[in-house]
Amino acid sequence: SLPDPLGGDCASRRGSANRRGMPDPRRSAPAALRNRDAILTALRALLPPAGLVLEVASGSGEHAVHFAAALPDLVFQPSDPDPRARASIDAWAAGAGLPNLRPALALDAAMSPGAWPIARADAVLCINMVHIAPWEAALGLVRGAARLLPTGAPLVLYGPFRRGGAHTARSNAAFDAALRARPGGAGGGRRRLRPADGSADAREQPGPGVPARRRDTGGRNPGVSMVAI
Repeated sequence: SLPDPLGGDCASRRGSANRRGMPDPRRSAPAALRNRDAILTALRALLPPAGLVLEVASGSGEHAVHFAAALPDLVFQPSDPDPRARASIDAWAAGAGLPNLRPALALDAAMSPGAWPIARADAVLCINMVHIAPWEAALGLVRGAARLLPTGAPLVLYGPFRRGGAHTARSNAAFDAALRARPGGAGGGRRRLRPADGSADAREQPGPGVPARRRDTGGRNPGVSMVAI
């Protein structure tokens, strides 16, 4: 099974200064270092052999760099609504020097799909966002992916989802309780794998060895496949 997506998923500063004495914008998320190889194994079975992959809520940028280095036939487009996260993404990318990794886009999943700063993609990837973001962002992600993706293209989600109504790890249950105890619900807790709205039709076609769920939600793009790993 894939690693617990929760432990330490808040990015922290990697260093206080770079070689020139300037503040180092790079962030490092311990969870990204732990789960990136397992996620990569799942992505090899789910992503197309070539094309453009939009990553929504890229965070520190470490996942994007790792995946772009391992999958050179795919072009990775990271994004994040936080300018500090985008600075971190671009700093990691500059150090890696990968030709298939684009500069980070300012993209908030909750914005109208027509306002997304990208016109098309061959796959959309979102790691550790929908379990903590406002529900409007989760719905916006589905709607935006439905607008961008061609028939049969995947929207791949990674996070601490409940399967069959049950948490998959004790830490997930504890984090769920902590979120629900916060004022306003802070994202509403763990998400059940269920239809969200009418923007995508997710069909069952799990990749080999991938603990995935695909759900039929009907809508304007009946070929988008929403996969939770």
